[in-house]
Amino acid sequence: MSNQQSLVVVGSVAIDWVITPEAERSESIGGAATFAAIAASYLSPVNLVGIVGDDFPQRSIEDLRRKRIDTSGLEVVPGGKTFRWKGRYHANMNQRDTLDTQLGVFETFDPKLPPRYADSGYLFLANIQPEVQLRVLEQMKAPRIVGLDTMNLWIDIARPQLEKVISRVGVLMINEEEARQLTGEHNLVKAARGVRKLGPKSVVIKRGEYGALLFHGDDVFSAPALPLEEVVDPTGAGDAFAGGFMGYLARGVEPHGEHLRTAMIYGSVLASYIVGGFSYDELIGLDLERIQSRFALFQRLTDFARADLA
Repeated sequence: MSNQQSLVVVGSVAIDWVITPEAERSESIGGAATFAAIAASYLSPVNLVGIVGDDFPQRSIEDLRRKRIDTSGLEVVPGGKTFRWKGRYHANMNQRDTLDTQLGVFETFDPKLPPRYADSGYLFLANIQPEVQLRVLEQMKAPRIVGLDTMNLWIDIARPQLEKVISRVGVLMINEEEARQLTGEHNLVKAARGVRKLGPKSVVIKRGEYGALLFHGDDVFSAPALPLEEVVDPTGAGDAFAGGFMGYLARGVEPHGEHLRTAMIYGSVLASYIVGGFSYDELIGLDLERIQSRFALFQRLTDFARADLA
């Protein structure tokens, strides 16, 4: 497969301390780029760009490499400390409190893309400062599709830079709270319309356990979340969704209509696996057969017959 059909993923690679009502893990590999890259790797080749300290486990870098992920863009800083986040989930597993954040080497993250990455046709900018996202965009030659994620903090403190980078992407992925904050619209249909006025052709609004909404032209599509009996750790589910979505598009399909809908379901499939364990425990050992089997499960979940009332 040509480098044009590879996906560059840029964002955080981290070590998390995750506390849930049922369990706890103090050294859990995390980071938006980590989860997005692993999810995408099942569907397309991935080039990872991030930064860690030398406290980051070498075995985890090897895990990434085994998944067709090129780690040439992962900078390891000698003597540096990896970005660390500590959080506690509420009983409903939808809300969490951040207990501690230590940026470490991530505080001065200034991505330098290896030359061959610049030729890639697909780029996913995970949640990092908008100025950093812009600097990455400037290094890409002519990406076919650019996807972007952000967060409420950047809407608050870096809105001009955020709107600038949003104007240059094809797909914006945000959660419903961020969509409302960005547009001032409570209704998600109106919020999506407001976001699209900023530039993106497609807007994906992530809704956690309720799935995700896609807005593209006049098309609206609702992708469900898979009802699961047990959720161990939801950290990274949205990032895995984004990775699955962008990984499917990086296969060279046209970014509209049924292909976008299919990308939404692949995103939902990968997200449904990650919540079943801590970190990427459940995500790393998948194969295409299991992914396709769960894809079929999503199809059955939303399949219904046309009613004839005549």
